[in-house]
This record gives sequence, C-alpha cells and structure tokens, in this order.
Amino acid sequence: MFSATFSPDIKKLASSFLQDPITIEVARSNSTNENVSQVVYKVEEEDKNDVAVHLIRSRSLKQVLVFSNTKIGASKLARQLDLEGIKATAIHGDKSQQERIAALQAFKDGQTDVLVATDVAARGLDIAELPCVINYDLPYNAEDYVHRIGRTGRAGASGDAISLYSSKDERLLQDIEKLIKRAIVKQELTDFVPRRSTERVSRRDPADSYRSRNAERSPYAGAAPRAPSAGGRRDKVDPWFLKPYEPSSSPSAMPPPTANKPTAQSKQQKLAYLLGGGPKRT
Repeated sequence: MFSATFSPDIKKLASSFLQDPITIEVARSNSTNENVSQVVYKVEEEDKNDVAVHLIRSRSLKQVLVFSNTKIGASKLARQLDLEGIKATAIHGDKSQQERIAALQAFKDGQTDVLVATDVAARGLDIAELPCVINYDLPYNAEDYVHRIGRTGRAGASGDAISLYSSKDERLLQDIEKLIKRAIVKQELTDFVPRRSTERVSRRDPADSYRSRNAERSPYAGAAPRAPSAGGRRDKVDPWFLKPYEPSSSPSAMPPPTANKPTAQSKQQKLAYLLGGGPKRT
C-alpha cells in the first residue's frame, strides 16, 4: 500500500488483510515539507470570501488549489470567485468522475486559475509545479492538513501554504500544530479592508435618517421648530403644539350661577304639586 498519510484507521484496515507487513517511510510521520512556506491569517468568518479574492489578486496567483470542508462551501466559493472575475471551478463528491476529470484538466491547461476542492475529491491529485495551496477552511482532521499542503512543493520544488481561520477554529489550529510539532507563522492582512465596512459607510442607515428628522427639541420647551435644509422636505407641524402650556381654570374662578337656575323653594313647590298638595281649583 502507498499513501501520503496513514491514519490509525487505515493502519488497522491494512493489518486485517496483510501478512507480516513492513512499513517504509521516506519522511517522518506527519511531517511537512521544509520547502513549503506555511502561514495563517486570522479573519472574521464573514470576510473569508473577500480575503480569498484579495490574496489571489494581491499575489497575482494564476494556479492555486483552495480547500473547503463542505461541498456546498466549495461550490459557493467557486461561484463567488467567478463573479469577481477570477476563473474558478469546483470539484467535490457531487460531481461525476467525468466532471472532475474535465475540471482538473482545465486547471492544468490554465483555462481556470483556481480549483476549489474538498478533501475527498482532492485525494491523489498530482499537479506539477503547483505554486500555492489555500486552506479556506481548516480541516477537522489534523492529518488532512499535511495531506493538503503536500499538493505543493513536490519533487523538491518550493510552494506556499496559506490558511484562514476565525475564532471558532482555534482548537483546530492547535491540533494541527501539535501534530506537525511546530508553530505556524501567524500574520495580519495589513492592506486588506473588509468590504462590509465600506458598505456600512456608503449605505445610510434608515434609523439614522429617522433620528435626524426628529432631532429638534420638544415644542413644549418653547423653541421654534428646526428650519428645513435647503432643498429638503418641510415637515408639517400642528400650530397647537407650538402654543405655551396654560393651566386650566380653578374652581374659584368659575362663573356664578345664572338667574334661571332653579332655587330650593321652586323645587319644593314642584314636589308639592306632584303629591297633590297644590291649591285646589273651584
């Protein structure tokens, strides 16, 4: 059996049908090629697409292999790169064997600049003089990291291995460094500006617009309403709200009762008529 990496499960499987196997290693187990420069960038999860585009353009990469953990993620990233004007295609488990071969051949021929792949589809890929590998997602299995970056720097050539990770991937990065027994150089993207930050500046927040229209002081403070800006819309204000507060009249200021108001004597006379106590008619 020949393999770039041998996981414990593979070794267990091999021992089940091989008799007295001999293991021959050409390099230290789980070691990485010294000719491959490894670097990691910590970014926000929502900025990964823009960071991938920035790295490919700033480094003028014309042939790069990008690894994604999921088939959906690989397809989405390939479409996003295409929208950005970068020729890209994806290979993963949902692609047929014929589609994978066609995508790989187009990548080798230079018809596409970026090949986005999952670990399953990338097994056994042999691309001569591949200059760069980008881990868009850190692998869940640390051994897959060794397998991924082994696609570059082959046959004594040099290469670059760039990895992206966010806060939720701290444990994955620790597992990789523990496996390869070395710390990966951490760098910052000093010349990268997230697109979402520029969109926040250019796009006006509706809440801010509402607050600016209602920033004038309360009319009960006696201040005049704010004058509209030149060319702006004049808000209608009910004149009633501009009047100062006036307390209601006190009971002592109420007008005296009118002369037509019935007195107590007249009320008694009316009651006597109802009870038959009025003067008798002759």
